[in-house]
Amino acid sequence: MKLDGKTIFITGSTDGVGRCVAARLAAVGAKVLIHGRDKTRAQTLSDEIARAGGREPIFYQADLASLAGVRQLAAAVLADHPRLDVFISNAGIGSQNGGPGRQTSLDGYELRFAVNYLAGFLLAHLLRPRLKASAPSRIVNVASLGQHPIDFDDVMITMGYSGGRAYAQSKLAQIMFTIDLAEELKGSGVTVNALHPATYMNTTMVRASGIMPVSTVEQGGEAILHLAVGDDIAGKSGLFFSGMREAQANPQAYDAAARKRLRELSLELAGLSAKS
Repeated sequence: MKLDGKTIFITGSTDGVGRCVAARLAAVGAKVLIHGRDKTRAQTLSDEIARAGGREPIFYQADLASLAGVRQLAAAVLADHPRLDVFISNAGIGSQNGGPGRQTSLDGYELRFAVNYLAGFLLAHLLRPRLKASAPSRIVNVASLGQHPIDFDDVMITMGYSGGRAYAQSKLAQIMFTIDLAEELKGSGVTVNALHPATYMNTTMVRASGIMPVSTVEQGGEAILHLAVGDDIAGKSGLFFSGMREAQANPQAYDAAARKRLRELSLELAGLSAKS
């Protein structure tokens, strides 16, 4: 994909692999919309990009633990930019961020489900008309090989909670949504794919889990960039990748009935109608 004049929005892009992707895209002239909660981190990234001769990114501050914050973020992006070529849903929290106990979002939902999955679900729905108007365009959902089937009797994991299970459930939900959204957008010129960028990258999330990194954000960034702007991915949709290669997700991702239950629940939780 030629990047001159392209607008690319990346959530969770002031740290970790999102930061790496933002810097790479800005370096080659894309208009990059970065998002995070910390203005200082955003300014540091912007300064580094400027020193390297890249195009200055545009920062949007928002807390994705709030659905009202998600809506405000989408509204700001839509108000400021007449086109949107790529949306990379990358923001997320790991299994141990904030401690091992169960936490909830500002809306009362299990925190990892809310931030890692539901925020991206809502953003994609709100941004979809602009992405369709800018087609050919792409949505990339940054998921994980760590996946746990959703227990629809206890989606918020009020019983037997563990951060690892919550994280893995949220990542499988992203992949299930990817498959459904790709089907909804078939023929629109908007493609949707998900990926596991790399295993245990050197990120704040991994370090918070007490795990020794085994790969780099540069490796993960390459995989994300492949789906976001790679020529060989044009037209491919509804797929899950591990790194640079297509892979199989947890079997529940391919269960149409389970995806339907998740879609109906997600629309309800996000305050969207079935036609949104």
